[in-house]
Parts: sequence; C-alpha cells; structure tokens
Amino acid sequence: MKRFALVVGTAVLGLSTLAACGNNGSTAAPAPQTTPAQSTPSMAPAAAGAAKLSTATVGNLGKIVVDGTGRTLYVYDLDTSKPPKSNCDGSCATAWPPLLAGSGTPQVSGISASLVGTVTRSDGTKQVTLNGSPLYYYANDAKAGDATGQAVGGIWWVVGANGQKITTKAASTNTSGNSGY
Repeated sequence: MKRFALVVGTAVLGLSTLAACGNNGSTAAPAPQTTPAQSTPSMAPAAAGAAKLSTATVGNLGKIVVDGTGRTLYVYDLDTSKPPKSNCDGSCATAWPPLLAGSGTPQVSGISASLVGTVTRSDGTKQVTLNGSPLYYYANDAKAGDATGQAVGGIWWVVGANGQKITTKAASTNTSGNSGY
C-alpha cells in the first residue's frame, strides 16, 4: 500500500510540475536540447553594459522587437504586465532565457523609452520588460532573424515596438515538437 501511495504521489507531483510551466492544456513536449555554451553567451547582455532593444522586420511578422544583435524577443502569456512578473523559471527559463538588463538603463532604438523597464526575477536578476511584459529569447532560435518561437504552445509571441504581442503565425515556423511551457 505504501508503494502504491508513493507511485501515485510521484505522478501527481510530476503532473503538477508540468502544469506549473503553463502548458495551457496542450500536450507536454520535452524541453529543447540546448547547452549553456550554445545559448547563454549570445543571449545575455554584456556584463559591463546595458541591454539593447531595437526593431527589425522578420518574415511575415512585420517589425518586431529584437536585442542589440538582432535576436528575436518574445513575451509569455502566463506572465503579468500590471504589475510586471515573470512566471518562467527553471526548465522554462532554459528553453526561454530571459533578456537580462545588465548594468545601466536599457538602450533603445525605434522603441519608446517610456515603454521599457525591468522586473526582478525570483532569482534576484533584473529582466527587461516592454510595456510591462518580461522579454525572453527562444533557445531554438539559432541566429538573428529567426523567430521559431512564434506561437509555440499558443502562449509565446513576438512583440511589436508598441509593446503589444503579435499573434500572426510565422510562415516558416513549425511548432510541432516545440515546448510551450
């Protein structure tokens, strides 16, 4: 009987962990396979500098917000913007690394500085926000101009310069097998 209770308890804990990642009712998929060496250095702001935001035209998505190197940034439907709060930690933040603020005020080009801010994450780091929404990268985007995270799980979106999410599905995006967290 104790063994049965242990198995059931483990299953419930595992399912609650998956639900906490905000799958929004979609089937859970494994997290993308990435290593910190592949994604972290190019996704984090320079240690001595501030994060940079600008815009770029990407595919049929139009003009979207990117970082200083042209990498696509995303917002997450399960975050809150008023007040700003990131709800993507742990394995979610591995697949969707936050845009960290770095030191100083985030620099902007083509975006109203009044829309840009920061939020303190649960680990104490500062994450850049746009119109109150925390900004993230997608670990499976390999280079500037990639937007393979668009519409993943129906909860991850590129964002326009006005701070509003863009819900157009990317023409070249294949979201099958991607983790929505």
